[in-house]
Amino acid sequence: MKHIIAVLLENEPGALSRVVGLFSARGYNIESLTVAPTEDASLSRMTIQTTGSDDVIEQITKHLNRLIEVVKVVDLTEGSYIEREHMMVKVRAVGKEREEIKRTTDIFRGRIIDVTEKSYTIELTGDQSKNDAFLHAFYRNAILEAFRTGASGIRRAERVSRVSRSRPQT
Repeated sequence: MKHIIAVLLENEPGALSRVVGLFSARGYNIESLTVAPTEDASLSRMTIQTTGSDDVIEQITKHLNRLIEVVKVVDLTEGSYIEREHMMVKVRAVGKEREEIKRTTDIFRGRIIDVTEKSYTIELTGDQSKNDAFLHAFYRNAILEAFRTGASGIRRAERVSRVSRSRPQT
């Protein structure tokens, strides 16, 4: 079963490698990983997409909570959440194909961000299934290159994944 785990951790050198090392040492697979600073520059938010049974995810969560740099761990898939990934796709676009590619891009609410004589580069944001469907809408040989960021997620409604604490200024 797919799980999206949000990890709030200290924004310091080596923190990312310790989290990834934890997964590697225990044989857990990371399907996608995104990391960026939060509204508090001393903290980063890591979003990890992985698969496993509830028992495996519970073990992952326990191991993550033991790391010194980790402030908070939340399995977003335990509740209501919003998931998005960013994707850029370069497709072959020549002749009469160009208009059909524009229509398909509009249907999926994408944007053409670069145009050449023989290709379009398309930007798309959505959940994983939407982005998969967009790729499947093209013939295999029409896709020249694709780049996906991996899943990012946030809880829905009033629940937040931030920590209220005073931090020393440096």
